[in-house]
Amino acid sequence: MCGVFGVHSLERDVARLTYFGLFALQHRGQESAGIAVSERGRVTAVREMGLVPQVFDEEKLSALPGEVAIGHTRYSTTGGARWANAQPVVFHGSARTVALCHNGNLVNLEPLRDELVAAGVRLASTSDTEVMTALLARDPAPLPEAVAATMRRLDGAYSVVAIADGVLVAFRDPLGIRPLTLGQVGDDWVIASETCALDLVGADVVRDVAPGEVVWIDEDGCHSAQAVPRGRGAACIFEHVYFARPDSILDGTGVHAGRVRMGERLAEEAPVDADLVMPVPDGGTPAAIGFAKRSGIPFEEGLIRNRYVGRTFIEPDQELRRQGIRLKFNPLAEIAGRRIVAVDDSIVRGSTTRALVEMLFGAGAAEVHVRVSSPPVVSPCFYGIDMADEDELAAAHRSVEEMREHIGATSLHYLSVDGMQWATGLAEESVCRACFTRSYPTRVPEDRLVAKHRFEAPARA
Repeated sequence: MCGVFGVHSLERDVARLTYFGLFALQHRGQESAGIAVSERGRVTAVREMGLVPQVFDEEKLSALPGEVAIGHTRYSTTGGARWANAQPVVFHGSARTVALCHNGNLVNLEPLRDELVAAGVRLASTSDTEVMTALLARDPAPLPEAVAATMRRLDGAYSVVAIADGVLVAFRDPLGIRPLTLGQVGDDWVIASETCALDLVGADVVRDVAPGEVVWIDEDGCHSAQAVPRGRGAACIFEHVYFARPDSILDGTGVHAGRVRMGERLAEEAPVDADLVMPVPDGGTPAAIGFAKRSGIPFEEGLIRNRYVGRTFIEPDQELRRQGIRLKFNPLAEIAGRRIVAVDDSIVRGSTTRALVEMLFGAGAAEVHVRVSSPPVVSPCFYGIDMADEDELAAAHRSVEEMREHIGATSLHYLSVDGMQWATGLAEESVCRACFTRSYPTRVPEDRLVAKHRFEAPARA
């Protein structure tokens, strides 16, 4: 996950534009946020734990003048949720100073990190992003060649925006696992994880940054080169299922429309006799619309979501923790006595689904039929989704019937892998479906329990 944004402009307030770009990408990470700017080559960065509007105010934004800006919202997969791991990372290397924001996760981090430490490089964080930044900052080659050399060292997922030598840089791994899009607002160039961020700042979508491509933007305009050979396509299909905002376009496909098609296909694959179709908000809403449309069963809201829960720094007391699901959801009285189809986008650990089913029965539902608009999640992700170890994935070692018993539903059906693929409109050979199929597009660590906190110093007693 994570959201990245970058802009080059001689006329606009680049920090403010980046703030609004990050605001549109807040769904991609809620742990920390940051912005770095370059003013005539001098880099200044502000980053802090919390949501975008918690980190930035008018005073901070007005103290960030410049011609280039990059920004980041973090969702951690390597390195814990602490300030040292917040981005942008700024590294003062022997060749250049680099500020860098990264969405993705490297799978060959250990040897790269060991090499830097052996060379006497002091690393201030435990994230893979600082390692990537240090490699680029220490390479004396001209910038595009240094980026290409760095990319050749990396294995895994990375969609990056960076500032180096007063230039806005973007590059993407050769499999294109995480999204990255190039846009234009007037004559100025903008780069973002998703098109919804371009929409918010009034930019037109130009094209995706191609897998293996480096793009650099300076006062002479936008330039690009194929830095490393393009590999087989491996765009993350879970972006289409869950992560991307519904109003974004990924790989030429409208996310909301694809999710509606997932619901339609699910209704064909797993019909049910029921009184109403309700979404598990907000992720299940497009698929529930599609399920209701294809099945002819009325669509109704059955759960109200508290949209202000998000990230909280206040720990609920024991009684509130016991009722934890009610911090997010509360059932409507209209479900009493009715046969319900509850549509959700995915089941990962299963604890939330089990609590929701219990809540719906507790509110008087006669039957609760759970329909999931993606296949069972059976394997962890090594490319930027903190999806849990395999032993923590509810469906990894359970049949569908065992999962039905586990969550307590009247019935349970998942969308098939083929149905999900059809709904996205993408070719099978162009996507990564490893979390559903256990078939990874790259080598992955032999130790499947690689922990994101593995480089953290042990806590003192």
